[in-house]
Amino acid sequence: MSLSFTVSERILCYHGPLVYEAKILKAETWDETNTKLSTVGPHFFVHYKGWKQTWDEWVPITRLLKFNDTNVQLQKALMAQASAAASTSGSSSKGKAHGGGMIKDSSSSRGGGLGRKDGRGTKRGREEDDSSKKPEMKLNVPEVLKVLLVDDWEAITKNSQLVSVPRSPTVVEILQQFKDYVIGLGKNTTLREPELVLPTIISGLQVYFDRSLGANLLYRFERPQYAEMRKQYVTGPKVQVGQEKDMSAIYGAEHLLRMLVSLPQMVSSSTMDAESVGLVRDYVNELLTYVVSPFCYTYLLMSGEGL
Repeated sequence: MSLSFTVSERILCYHGPLVYEAKILKAETWDETNTKLSTVGPHFFVHYKGWKQTWDEWVPITRLLKFNDTNVQLQKALMAQASAAASTSGSSSKGKAHGGGMIKDSSSSRGGGLGRKDGRGTKRGREEDDSSKKPEMKLNVPEVLKVLLVDDWEAITKNSQLVSVPRSPTVVEILQQFKDYVIGLGKNTTLREPELVLPTIISGLQVYFDRSLGANLLYRFERPQYAEMRKQYVTGPKVQVGQEKDMSAIYGAEHLLRMLVSLPQMVSSSTMDAESVGLVRDYVNELLTYVVSPFCYTYLLMSGEGL
């Protein structure tokens, strides 16, 4: 990432589907020996404006935005959508947990399932309310992708075949192509405000992928290959500081598909409300439709390949 951030800088920070004003308190570059979050590269300890120090946290650079007019407008637009959704559902105008974000009158509010700033709204109360009506994400997975998921499983677990990596196109490239495709549709799309929402969706999917790949998306036979990719592009002695690559810039459509069909389970354990889930669902369903052709193309390239 070409953008640089400094200690004491006023910034905006993604938390769930929303963006919040924050200040950088510390900056560190982590490797496999000193990471605090099982992630490596530049990380920043941030304080969210308007919230107690107990909510300060370390975040990767992928969650930071420069504090400028364009990003402030994005923040306001996302907050306005969330507030409107909260009002529609009959929630209080002073505060409501929304998709991992706290909706308040102030644009400096932040998320993570916090209670109200004055302490009268409790996390326990929110969790009890959420538990009684957890939103579900129902995806429309094209039949061809269902077949390819089975073929993917058989190729790896039964035939000991591996998807060759680095992949082309990568997850990053597929998501960028999807973004360009949706923006290019202009008004010929039913998706809600793509120019404002898409950057958040794309960023969130990429972060989800990078965090879940090693933990949830690999078969046992693939783990040595994953360790080798980490060594080659992240932790190895030949990797220069600042030149590390996220796994979303290495892996491709096969593993992206595994992540997409796993999203309903991820969402079920999150604090996202029905409005946010619906928004993500619509974009992911559109992505699943879009990815069919690129996925078939890249998958055919790996047919018969093994390591």
